[in-house]
Amino acid sequence: MDEIDTSANTPVAKSAAEPAISSVKIARSFSLPGAVFCVAGGCLPSQLYFGSSEFGVYRVDSDAEKPEPTAVSDSKHSSYVTGLVRIGDALISGSYDGSLIWWDASTGDVRHRVNSAHDKWIRQIAISPDGSTVASVGDDMKTRVWNAETADSIAAWDGYELMTPHGYPSMLYAVAFSPDGKWLATGNRTGKVLIRNAATGGVEATLETPVMYTWDPKARRHSIGGIRSLSFSSDSQLLAVGGMGVVVNIDHLGGASRIEVFNWQSGEKKFEIEDTKFKGLVEQLQFGPDDKWLVAAGGDNGGFVSVYEGAAGTLLAQEKTPMHVFDFQLSADGSTLRAVGFEQASVVDIA
Repeated sequence: MDEIDTSANTPVAKSAAEPAISSVKIARSFSLPGAVFCVAGGCLPSQLYFGSSEFGVYRVDSDAEKPEPTAVSDSKHSSYVTGLVRIGDALISGSYDGSLIWWDASTGDVRHRVNSAHDKWIRQIAISPDGSTVASVGDDMKTRVWNAETADSIAAWDGYELMTPHGYPSMLYAVAFSPDGKWLATGNRTGKVLIRNAATGGVEATLETPVMYTWDPKARRHSIGGIRSLSFSSDSQLLAVGGMGVVVNIDHLGGASRIEVFNWQSGEKKFEIEDTKFKGLVEQLQFGPDDKWLVAAGGDNGGFVSVYEGAAGTLLAQEKTPMHVFDFQLSADGSTLRAVGFEQASVVDIA
């Protein structure tokens, strides 16, 4: 495995008088094939792996003069690639076809393939901090845990209703491990979060974010929204939940982007954020270094990157992106965000 260059990720201290973040600026954007739903970092900070609506897994150097995405392998899933993680020299991808594939990141060889990992679409996957296990969630409303090296099934957990309160199929969109590896959070279409003991599957806490679920009984008889992103603070005490507020136009994701932050063990909601300037789904969340700030990205027909103060949710800076953002990679020092979305990627400077 290539050595990881950490020299570019050394944090630069700011004085106590300086704000944590004062600007978010797009440094460059470039084209990607199809809608890109997930991204994983490479051995070097500029290297990205991503999965797309073209059914494949790709690599690209985001700092190249003319970034040229190339397929990792000639093999593909049979539908959209919606989840991707990297551990060492292996990539693990999940797809709407219900399968999980383990790839050799260098050669593209398929190490393992689980064809029926879920009975319905896989929505997201996550890797444990120690790299030993992978968690996947899908529209069969199950959370499944896998051995990250052997692809053996470890556990399958229920806990969510198959149908929404209005009688339509629910969806299990989001999954995240806590940084200490002890907890696993999942979030569904109707705004329900379960936090489990990552080793046993026991439910330690349940949170409700009902504003993130909208039912339209007239125009479309359709529900939209749901929890799309989850992120624990570095001490694993806080959980940020991302989605969208009440939707007034379901065809254009016409609702405020919404974040709720909880002390999940006590159930206390620390604060909530609704942004009516940059509307749409909060597709990805991550706390910055020392939890001083929280970065969110997503969008409606367009996209955004927003940074909020970590203790109270005050807006620090935000920027419009040229595409709806589905996922991002944040550098270790928090200074660079690499976002992917519909047919494009953006390198974003945070300062």
